Amino acid sequence: MRLAATDVSYAYVRGEEVLRGVSLSLVDGEVAFVLGANGSGKTTLLQCLSGVRQPTSGVVSVDGRPLAELTPRERARWIGVVPQLHEPAFAFTVAEAVLMGRAPHLGLFARPGPGDRAIVDRALEAVGILGMKHRAYTEISGGEQQLVLIARGLAQGARCLLMDEPAAHLDPRHQHGILGVVKELATGGHSFVVTSHQPDNAFLYADSVLLLVAGTAHSYGRPAEAITETSLRAAYGMEFEIVQGQSGARAVVPHIPPASPG
Repeated sequence: MRLAATDVSYAYVRGEEVLRGVSLSLVDGEVAFVLGANGSGKTTLLQCLSGVRQPTSGVVSVDGRPLAELTPRERARWIGVVPQLHEPAFAFTVAEAVLMGRAPHLGLFARPGPGDRAIVDRALEAVGILGMKHRAYTEISGGEQQLVLIARGLAQGARCLLMDEPAAHLDPRHQHGILGVVKELATGGHSFVVTSHQPDNAFLYADSVLLLVAGTAHSYGRPAEAITETSLRAAYGMEFEIVQGQSGARAVVPHIPPASPG
């Protein structure tokens, strides 16, 4: 599967574009990070990629077919959305929350059957939380809830999952647990678009990075090409340094000028 955005622009108000001519493309097994400051257009781009919003101009396509030509049910079989953590109105079990992902495969009045429940179990096993299937979604940790939402996307059958800041509000251990699962699922053929405020995580887990500045693509390519001190300055309006550890891993830290002597 190939998901592509070509020269996508979007305006909530006529003449005031929040995305301008943005393009990206990813194939099975690829993890793409979208970085940028608040208000740079990351979530709007994700909504255009999912079909929730129709681009003002440009096109989003799946295997060359415009997303606008697909029915919502067809789109759901290709693309899944993993939102930021939320508090549901009811205390669904983990299994019930994941079972909701089977909706695109059921008829109007159909009920989930044994086959659907088997798919739910496989999705939970894939993200490592099958043992908590009977627990209430509202009573598990934020990191575990994020895994439930990923499992729901897998149960949906989507080949590409769009993740809106999955590491937000999580401690480092859970951040890397979630993104480690993402990378492992990518080796099995799933693709991911991940919005993030954390360039460090993009260095570790991304195959490609799109860095947005005021709704435009400032840089796009492999992490080492797209994330530079120059591009970070343009995106966030401050100075950064990119440092490298003995293992070769890279990290981004704010540049703090040395104190003046005396």
